Amino acid sequence: MSARDNILRRLRAAPQGEAPLAPDVSAFYAAVNASAPPSTRASRIELFCEKMAFWRGEVVRVRRANWPQELRQICVEKGVRSLLHGEASVHAEALKAAGIAGLKPYDRPLGEWKKELFEDTDAGFTSTRGGIAETGTLIVWPDASEPRLMSLVPPIHFALLDADQLHDTLFDAMHAQRWSDGMPTNALLVSGPSKTADIQVTLAYGAHGPKELVVLLLVNGEEMQ
Repeated sequence: MSARDNILRRLRAAPQGEAPLAPDVSAFYAAVNASAPPSTRASRIELFCEKMAFWRGEVVRVRRANWPQELRQICVEKGVRSLLHGEASVHAEALKAAGIAGLKPYDRPLGEWKKELFEDTDAGFTSTRGGIAETGTLIVWPDASEPRLMSLVPPIHFALLDADQLHDTLFDAMHAQRWSDGMPTNALLVSGPSKTADIQVTLAYGAHGPKELVVLLLVNGEEMQ
């Protein structure tokens, strides 16, 4: 009998233990929340803005009625000459109606315009599925109308976030949005612009993605300040 066969024989003969129990994540968060201050919409907004600023992200509070116009003004201030957007996204018509200069639809296979996408696109605009207040994080679910590259390639990433979809923690977001029912191939958690300190432990921005992240946070009128 070979050493391999001997090892396998001993493993098969070993007493079978009980399968470990899955952790009760719901109970853990219930205990944590029991000792935490009550969460409110206002507290989630404030914490999200605070954490996003810590990660060098920019949050601009906007109203639902005029966020495209606010985006147009920000593009002017930042010198954005071309803005990549999803041609088939739910926000395409609002962007066009706002008269944003240099709108560039993502309407072709990557191979047909890779050079233009990587070298001649100033910013990208995407929607989000929600946000996490605890960490200042965006939840982005790319799909055919808004591919992953839209939030990865351009130097500036504009993201639209509805304050109604701000959750206290990642667990709360997963539970409320029923992630277990189905997830995209590539679900993203984005906290601030791209950054790395791999080289000489010196923090640099934009090495693996956008140098700037601007979150347009949809709020009610009384939440503008």
